[in-house]
Amino acid sequence: MKKRITILATGGTIAMTHTDAAGGAVPILSGADFLAGLPHDLAEIRVEEFSNLPSAHFTIDHIWNLSRRVAALVARAEVDGVVVTHGTDVLEESAYLCDITIETRKPIVFTGAMRAASDPGYEGVANLIAAIQTAASDDARDCGTLVVFNDEIHTARDVTKTHTTALETFLSPGFGPIGRVYSDCAVIARKPMYRKFIPATRLESNVHLLKLAVGMSDGLLEYLVDVVGARGIVIEGLGGGRVPPWWLPTIERAVKHGVAIVIASRTGTGRTIDRYGYAGAHRELVQIGCWFTDGLNGQKARMKLMAALGTENARAYFV
Repeated sequence: MKKRITILATGGTIAMTHTDAAGGAVPILSGADFLAGLPHDLAEIRVEEFSNLPSAHFTIDHIWNLSRRVAALVARAEVDGVVVTHGTDVLEESAYLCDITIETRKPIVFTGAMRAASDPGYEGVANLIAAIQTAASDDARDCGTLVVFNDEIHTARDVTKTHTTALETFLSPGFGPIGRVYSDCAVIARKPMYRKFIPATRLESNVHLLKLAVGMSDGLLEYLVDVVGARGIVIEGLGGGRVPPWWLPTIERAVKHGVAIVIASRTGTGRTIDRYGYAGAHRELVQIGCWFTDGLNGQKARMKLMAALGTENARAYFV
């Protein structure tokens, strides 16, 4: 019996083609256009239009509503899996949000394209076919949300966009892909182990991301705390998540005022922990009351903090 897969189309480069009027590629292709280019023996496929936007135009409300629509689809008995076609700019954030806020055994798979349909070598259809194969695979059950590009299967937690234009831009630097798609099936070699469901009822939008560089002033942090009234701030720290000593008083004041401060690493992968004893290292940040990401990059740590602050006990999801 064929698996019943729903394609949820949101736009992005996979839906784009060049027009003279726009002077470049814009989202034009619909879900019906995708369906017309697919083999008939893949699955029993239904298409639904969610939006047709470049993902750089997405808002927090947009990706929250997208996650709620995916959740509603996988809750249906007649749906075996969902494939989301999505722009690559913020795909990893949307996919990770679905991963942490949807509790299901069914496969959820994100895919897209780096080339528009009017470009030579457009890979959108190949990526979509691979994503459908993955969503239709029993191996993909209980794996959370996945991202499929270039016939590689990645977890939403680990994958990130690593290059502005390369077809192989989506990689998982810490642990690599968990599987691969072949002409006849999708093979998942290992199951994800680091998943934690967050029962968010909303996203806290007043959450910000700062990236540290050598000698930076803490002025932006002060502005977010004192003027913006931030509810949460993710700091991409140096190395294993360390900060300059002159940032410590502002961080401590923010925590005392109820701002959730989460420490990530600007390296983008690896745990934020160390054994150093100097000012600004892990031990002192723990004492101040900071929370830590355990391997997430800054943009995903921000999504996690937004979701956590949409629950009754945000801290529980960072310990």
